Amino acid sequence: MTVIDNHAVETLFTEARTHNVWTDQDVSEEKLRELYHLMHFGPTSMNCQPLRVLFLKSQAAKERLKPALLPGNQEKTMKAPVVAVLGYDTEFYQHLPRMFSHNKDAKSLFEGKTDFINTTAFRNSSIQGGYFILAARALGLNAGPMSGFNNAAVDEEFFPDGQVKSNFLCNLGYGDASALFPRQDRFKFEEVCDVL
Repeated sequence: MTVIDNHAVETLFTEARTHNVWTDQDVSEEKLRELYHLMHFGPTSMNCQPLRVLFLKSQAAKERLKPALLPGNQEKTMKAPVVAVLGYDTEFYQHLPRMFSHNKDAKSLFEGKTDFINTTAFRNSSIQGGYFILAARALGLNAGPMSGFNNAAVDEEFFPDGQVKSNFLCNLGYGDASALFPRQDRFKFEEVCDVL
């Protein structure tokens, strides 16, 4: 593996910021397809890939989401060029014969085990959500992930059959850097890590 250069590290991590104010620049469907294509290579346990994404681009679609948002998240979300609803498929294991084809019994590990299914789906969709944010940054987009919303209301509106459950939301677009808050503090290694 090649070590990425410092510019790439800055793009993905050290200079990247969470945006709340957006320019009017459109995000094309082609760009969203690129984002998905890039992020879908990230690893998940047993290659289970439970993430499911709704890209809300139209104002009508975003208005359907608005009642589920906490008041402080409404304006920035309505003005974002795209709002991604990142969810997880509780029937992901049905696809394991294809996605984890070298283990023909993988599906049976999950059948009838609701807690195991939900834990696996939530954990791995969260991991994929991290790849999603990094993929967006790698493609020149800014991301504004958030959890300030009513999951049950989102699920009722967008996933009424109950198979997919919402995990978190992520606004996407080209952020207005002049409106960024000062960067907040981060824990130092010694505060949160131990080497055993």
